Amino acid sequence: MLEQKRSNEAMNLSADKNLTGSSALQLWLAYPGDLAEPAIEKACAAILDDAERERAARFRFARHRREYLATHALARVALSHAHALAPQSWSFSINKYGKPSPVPGCGLGFNQSNSVELAVCLVARPGAAAAAEVGVDVESLARAEEIVPLAARVFSAAERAQLDGLPAAERPDRALSLWTLKEAYIKARGMGLSLPLQEISFLFDGSDADGHDAIRFQVAPEVDDDPGRWRFCRFDHARHRIAVAVEVNAARIPEIALEIYEVRPPLGPPARLTWGAPAWFPVTARKGSVRGA
Repeated sequence: MLEQKRSNEAMNLSADKNLTGSSALQLWLAYPGDLAEPAIEKACAAILDDAERERAARFRFARHRREYLATHALARVALSHAHALAPQSWSFSINKYGKPSPVPGCGLGFNQSNSVELAVCLVARPGAAAAAEVGVDVESLARAEEIVPLAARVFSAAERAQLDGLPAAERPDRALSLWTLKEAYIKARGMGLSLPLQEISFLFDGSDADGHDAIRFQVAPEVDDDPGRWRFCRFDHARHRIAVAVEVNAARIPEIALEIYEVRPPLGPPARLTWGAPAWFPVTARKGSVRGA
């Protein structure tokens, strides 16, 4: 997995200009625990709409309320770095499977995911080196053991065969990768669990020439998709696994650049994080990169 270090550069939040001037995908990170300070929780709630605030108020436990508030505040902040609209001015439409899209329609694609300790939001601008269909999932590394018993329900036969062939100590890590990759994919499709998870496969075929896992992506006919239009990567951060799914132009496979920003608290100034290059797969003619500071 990738190692990360903090950039010396922190950038001021501005709703009226592009943060970087680039067309890269951007992954934004925030930490619900930062909302333990009442003033910070109040500030995050203030930029949400009435329906979001009402939903947040219904959570029984404070940690779940903070998780919700941090995730939804982060999405608004991230979108406002890519479009001239203030964070509190965004609205969202929800498709029948629960996937949100920004209103007004501005060509931005985004997806969000959260755990009690980490919230993430992936944003694709118009003209980025990938289409606007993107998905992201985050899961705590501590959940890996819990996923293994679910294999028969959520993994394909080929995935289960590979999982069973691993030493017992390695199965939780593989199961966590499979789970997050599948979640990122179905979220990018915008169809959620209506897609048959057992007909979607991420198959590990040893290592490539660079020492990265060589992973194949396959779908059965009933999934109704061309697997060649997707690229994926996965990495660990803050004791969590993050998986990213990106739609690409199959006719002209681009280099995929992913920039990563951290905001602490969610409304604070973002800091660029510098990462090693992730292993995008399936392998393309041009090697992907993560842009640092």
